[in-house]
Amino acid sequence: MTEENHTLVTEFILTGLTDQPTLNAALFLLFLVIYLITMVGNLGLIALIWKDPHLHTPMYLFLSSLAFADSCTSSSVTPKMLINFLSKNHEISLVECFAQFYFVGSSATTECFLLSVMAYDRYVAICNPLLYPVVMSNRLCTQFIAVTYLLGTLHLAVHVGLLLRLTFCRSNIIQYYYCQILQLFNISCIDPSVNIVVLSVFSLSIQAFTFLTIMVSYVRVLFAILNKKSEKGKRKAFSTCSAHLLSVSLFYGTIFLIYVCPGSGPVGYKERCFLYFIQ
Repeated sequence: MTEENHTLVTEFILTGLTDQPTLNAALFLLFLVIYLITMVGNLGLIALIWKDPHLHTPMYLFLSSLAFADSCTSSSVTPKMLINFLSKNHEISLVECFAQFYFVGSSATTECFLLSVMAYDRYVAICNPLLYPVVMSNRLCTQFIAVTYLLGTLHLAVHVGLLLRLTFCRSNIIQYYYCQILQLFNISCIDPSVNIVVLSVFSLSIQAFTFLTIMVSYVRVLFAILNKKSEKGKRKAFSTCSAHLLSVSLFYGTIFLIYVCPGSGPVGYKERCFLYFIQ
């Protein structure tokens, strides 16, 4: 099949992080170490939480779910990237490309909702400690986790479904290290305006909702901590929130650097290394 005398693309070529072959070995080792540390840390945390019955509380269940989602995000991108560092063949099929985008996006969306639910969990724990076991039961926690993963899968199912209406004939070169949707729009030979509008509406809505939920929760947590008379109580409250706040800062900070900062269009390989590392 052809369209406007161009062969329709069924395979793409990922340009990767750099076009300098001499750097591939060093980048392979760097990202291999980062990937192994990420996977060992996340999977080790999940195993530790599920092995110890004392850790079967909402806070740790949310934490293990976040670690699993983060592992899925890393595993959707890094193995293919590592292979490309050592191979001259950087091809990826259309099906593999869409699948990679789906799993990256769905796990990232799930992380957004999990971070907002975790913020609400900390709000209840600090602002209503006596009601916490009733309000945030393990059953409700499990339901929250199930809903966050369901929202992640449904959100990306919409975008992948819309991607199926596109055909690609302009080029098969993706100027990125994985199948990023904006890059796919650039090489589409069908107007992707509908996809762009839907992507913008969904993404902005999700980011705004989750970020505002986190901000409102932590503003109320901050006032509750400041109203505590005991210094020990303040330190304990801050310690229970610090890890989650760090995760939120890294997650949304990365999004801000990539999509909001001026001049964050074509990002060089050094910048992308940094952004991937802090994710």
